[in-house]
Amino acid sequence: MREAQMTIPHLFMCPISLDLIKDPVTLSTGQTYDRSSIEKWLAAGNLTCPVTMQKLHDPTMVPNHTLRHLIDQWLQMGPDQLDPASMASLDALAALKRNLESHQATLQSKSQALDKFQALYLESPQVRSCLVQLGFLPLLLELVFGKVEAQVSQECLQFVEQALPCVLRLLSLGEYECLNLLKEGLELESLQVLFEQGSISIKVSLCHLIEAISSSLETRDLCAILGKKQRILHCLSLLIHQHSGASEAAIKAISALSSLESNREYLVNQDLIDGLIRRISNAERQERNMAPKALAILELLIGQESGKKAVMKNPDGVNALVKMVFRVSDHQGSESAVRSLTILCADSLQAREGVICAGVLTQLLLLLQSQCSSRTKTKARMLLKLLRSKWEDEQKVF
Repeated sequence: MREAQMTIPHLFMCPISLDLIKDPVTLSTGQTYDRSSIEKWLAAGNLTCPVTMQKLHDPTMVPNHTLRHLIDQWLQMGPDQLDPASMASLDALAALKRNLESHQATLQSKSQALDKFQALYLESPQVRSCLVQLGFLPLLLELVFGKVEAQVSQECLQFVEQALPCVLRLLSLGEYECLNLLKEGLELESLQVLFEQGSISIKVSLCHLIEAISSSLETRDLCAILGKKQRILHCLSLLIHQHSGASEAAIKAISALSSLESNREYLVNQDLIDGLIRRISNAERQERNMAPKALAILELLIGQESGKKAVMKNPDGVNALVKMVFRVSDHQGSESAVRSLTILCADSLQAREGVICAGVLTQLLLLLQSQCSSRTKTKARMLLKLLRSKWEDEQKVF
């Protein structure tokens, strides 16, 4: 009787039965339902999420403890007795979600809703948890990537530029599974279109999104898919040459994609090695912190036969690596540079001649006398030994 006399908050209402949720469970799409209602839906042979109509590749239902706690608190205390701040936050969340879900709301109205989202996110850890538990992440992903246009309007791009940081905020709380919707044809196409037509800010956010995707086992397959998309790799290659935070974001995204060995051949084929070498060779003082990251990627790509050839073909390739063996200011990247040169020189006379002409012997001796780590010194000695033994073998031939 008490429930019947109380107006049920929108967030506490099951989208299927429109009654108070008794046992809240969340699907892989991020939508929450009453367990009995969604079980009946699935038992009837439905294979989609009732709200989003997305196909359920995984029908697993996860108990939504945050929502259950809020509902229990609401039932026990009543709407008049519930903490006013908590009730206000719930009302704000409900209004925010309705606005973002509405097909009638304009992009301008949804942009205003995103402003409120940012304010609510900063309000408290409880509110942040609610934003995740109540399915805001899949909702925002659908708004950003759910529609493909050959030419994206400026208004739409402005909304995406505002929405992506909200997505990244929610991802920082560790919810990665719903990112797998980007495997779908339309959403994947949208991602590529936004990389091509988006502003620098959008492209930087997409780079951060790729980082997040690569960091989770739940999205490993998606990382493999993105690492083979020529359009995305081409955009990342162009971003490397930006003298701004965009270059740093692109290098981090490439590093994330190169974490999968199956992606490395594709990265080499997109001429990313030339961009990385140029970044190492021309790094300005304020961008030097990215040189070690670029070197680490280069080391992975040199592990591919095509990667070795690309470095040797680049007129600055060997010189760039040798220069990074010993830097007066610091030793960041020295070990990667030494390991990369070792890989290059192991089976190539041309590489050995090239690194010696570039002054690697002096660089290695300076490194051995420096305060670098013992592991780096061990790698340097191994390279010196390799160069000496190969030189002696060649002398015997003559």
